[in-house]
Amino acid sequence: MVKFLKPGNAVILLQGRDVRKKAVIMRVFEEGTRDHPYGHFLVAGLAKYTKKVIRKDSAKKTAKKSRGKVFLKLVNFTHLMPTRYTLDVDLKEVVSSAPDSLTTMEKKLTAAKSAKAKLEERFKTGKNR
Repeated sequence: MVKFLKPGNAVILLQGRDVRKKAVIMRVFEEGTRDHPYGHFLVAGLAKYTKKVIRKDSAKKTAKKSRGKVFLKLVNFTHLMPTRYTLDVDLKEVVSSAPDSLTTMEKKLTAAKSAKAKLEERFKTGKNR
């Protein structure tokens, strides 16, 4: 089988609390892990999207509208729909090599904050929406 779901691909979640949210694949676990013995992905998604920025907004209001909210989640292969889009943001260094970075709340929060910073930086460049 051809493996077309690689890190950096944009997907849409189909199950769970974050249904219909957009996400980016960060890592692929083909064989699964001890805790999750099935194939799954580690995704970083947008829990709250950025708002539309218009020209007459002040700098303070523009900064507030440009904020988003990010979640990190382990998702089963069958619970997402791939899109044809890829994101050129390098999220590999956000999470360490093992999925145990999501076990403690402190590690998960630091990973989510760094993912949020990278995605917001990508949004503020305005290269393509």
